Amino acid sequence: MESLLCRLEKVLDARGLVTDPTALDPYLAERRRKFQGKARVVARPRSAEEVRQVVLACIDEGVSIVPQGGNTGLCGGAVTESDQLILSLERMDRIRNIDTDNSTMTVEAGCILANLQSAASDAQLFFPLSLAAEGSCQIGGNLATNAGGINVLRYGNARDQVLGVEAVMPNGDLLSELRGLRKNNTGYDLKNLLIGSEGTLGIITAATLKLYPFPDQSATALVGLRDLEASLAFLGLAHRSGGGTLCSFELMPKMGLRFAVRHVTGCEQPLEREYDWYVLLALQTSGSGIDLNGALQALLESAYEQELIHDAVVASSEVQTQKLWKLREGIVEGQLHEGGSIKHDVSVPVSKVPEFILSASEAVQGRIPGIRPCAFGHVGDGNIHFNLSQPVDMDTTEFLSRWEEINLLVHDLVEGLGGSFSAEHGVGMLKLDDMHRYKDRAALAAMQAIKRALDPHNLFNPGKVLPPF
Repeated sequence: MESLLCRLEKVLDARGLVTDPTALDPYLAERRRKFQGKARVVARPRSAEEVRQVVLACIDEGVSIVPQGGNTGLCGGAVTESDQLILSLERMDRIRNIDTDNSTMTVEAGCILANLQSAASDAQLFFPLSLAAEGSCQIGGNLATNAGGINVLRYGNARDQVLGVEAVMPNGDLLSELRGLRKNNTGYDLKNLLIGSEGTLGIITAATLKLYPFPDQSATALVGLRDLEASLAFLGLAHRSGGGTLCSFELMPKMGLRFAVRHVTGCEQPLEREYDWYVLLALQTSGSGIDLNGALQALLESAYEQELIHDAVVASSEVQTQKLWKLREGIVEGQLHEGGSIKHDVSVPVSKVPEFILSASEAVQGRIPGIRPCAFGHVGDGNIHFNLSQPVDMDTTEFLSRWEEINLLVHDLVEGLGGSFSAEHGVGMLKLDDMHRYKDRAALAAMQAIKRALDPHNLFNPGKVLPPF
């Protein structure tokens, strides 16, 4: 490490190396506090060439690299050991180009997601990737984990927003594919190999992203469902009657709203009575070709006539829209005040969402009496955050000690329904055992072969995504 530091001092400026223990702390913290990072140094390059020089120095010195964006990940993908180098992309935060005619923007990996949304809006265009951490997460980390968020239903995951990437590979080469082409049929799609690889195959330094017409019309409603099963019929109705405008369709339980209203400032019960299940839905469109408010009203009337919903509140202003979304965001914050929480980021076929929630809730309640399931999330794409709050009278440490037991129970149910144990948060360190247990053998072997071929010395984020080989 001392030899490496000497080399890096010649490559990076005075702000490019962090070695002070106090200054290192923010890079070592892990959001869920399940892991504690260790490191002696953080490298903070300003350009792709500086990233390349850092990588070459680490190759020569045999020091492994852990890339880090906004450090908002939930699976330990950016956690380090003391003999590893943290490579932070935070200083690489330039928007290199916005091409309004091509509807693209080329940005560096350290750009904060909310800033990209704002820059696109200033150009009268729209970048749809949106998630709770958008004020601090960075686009490089979003791509490395193939982030999801609230707009996947209409626009897809992070990888669906990317036309090209620039990345430093494990041999120090700079891969530059930033042409912004929508058709480029010239062999392997390397950008999609890197997206979702969590820095194990390459360090993304920049990307060319798709932009869309700015949605100058939006309509949002919170709906009290008849029951959980009605969510599927209501979703189908929203797809059919929305004219392609359905953007978000978020499932929320009564318990989750109670947590938000009880603990989060600004969260209020929006309907006259409580319901077991709610849906927060949003329609978006550009131009004046569709009367969006009329479309939403017709959708709700039809759903009410079909006895799929009991009640609804429609946002009449941007302030009211934000208040409804605050309820959705407040579920996670509210859970923090209810003691320990065992969390799952899973997906199943959309048609099996109710079956999963009901069977998994019954199974965990049978294992830990009094446990409080709080299942919410992106029912429109089958991604459910199956979070479990501790029983009111149970010790938090005792409850959290059963994390692995409950994970196995829930993930076995997910696997039996043809689902995935990781929907949008990635694998990191947290889900390595699940990769070994559930991943298709042939797929796992192919992934390990790719890792060996590109990173034979296992220097790029070792111990993440793939079980040891």
